[in-house]
Amino acid sequence: MPKTQHKWNAGDITGQTGRTVVITGANSGLGLATADAFARAGAHVVLAVRDPRRGEAAAAALRGAKGRLEVHRLDLADLESVREFARGRQGDIDVLVNNAGVMNVPEGTTKDGFETQFGTNHLGHFALTGLLLPRVRDRVVTVSSGMHRYPGARIHFENLNLTGEYSPMAAYAQSKLANLLFTLELQRRLTEAGSRVRALAAHPGWAATNLQGHDASTLRRIAMRVGNRLFAQDDRAGALPTLYAATQDLPGASYVGPDGLSEMRGAPTLVGRSRAASDPEAARRLWTVSEELTGVAFPQLPELSRAPGT
Repeated sequence: MPKTQHKWNAGDITGQTGRTVVITGANSGLGLATADAFARAGAHVVLAVRDPRRGEAAAAALRGAKGRLEVHRLDLADLESVREFARGRQGDIDVLVNNAGVMNVPEGTTKDGFETQFGTNHLGHFALTGLLLPRVRDRVVTVSSGMHRYPGARIHFENLNLTGEYSPMAAYAQSKLANLLFTLELQRRLTEAGSRVRALAAHPGWAATNLQGHDASTLRRIAMRVGNRLFAQDDRAGALPTLYAATQDLPGASYVGPDGLSEMRGAPTLVGRSRAASDPEAARRLWTVSEELTGVAFPQLPELSRAPGT
């Protein structure tokens, strides 16, 4: 009998004892599955969640954790909450996983007045990464989506809040495109600074989580509920690209997704991205705008994060 080719899974993660991993949105879905895998591998996992009570309940439900679990409040839709979380962090962070997000929600704004999806999915994580980056020793992994390829997806620099032209899916696509451009520019700046830290991105394919349950459209919510039952991966399979990006020796700015048809499901592998997500000028412009909007600038990195000889 020929040998079946091994497909990478969470059991292939090497020991993470002594390493600290911060995961946003870790109380459910992909974030919780990511936290579970790291904790089982021995990592000290910080669950950064909007609702600490739900976070504590999620942490208590994890079984087989070899590493320590912590729960701390973080509301990415409130920049003061982001700053408070960053001020409360002590010690080094080996991996920061920018996982939390909202999807296709009705038109609204964050506490700071940004369109909800762009403000939460991109600007909140942009600020968090900038504030924590001097403590990061290995990598930053940001979760994007195949929706960055949504027809006509672009960064609406002239109207980031999409005022007067709001569409839940277009807004979500903009935020996920921003995640990839952020990763691209972050890696460029890390390389320029001589840092050993790497920026990578991942997407889960179609994973059945509660993310789809807040869609602004009742018809889409029903369609997604049916699709989740018929076609989607579970949250553990959906978390594999994030875990692969967070633990494997990959080049900076890599993008990881499922290897199946249309990248909807399957084992993690390196995948491509749209032309819009590969535009270095758009990435630089988005970075400048994000610094202005959040008040968080690329930090001076400590010597420990610099590559040998720099």
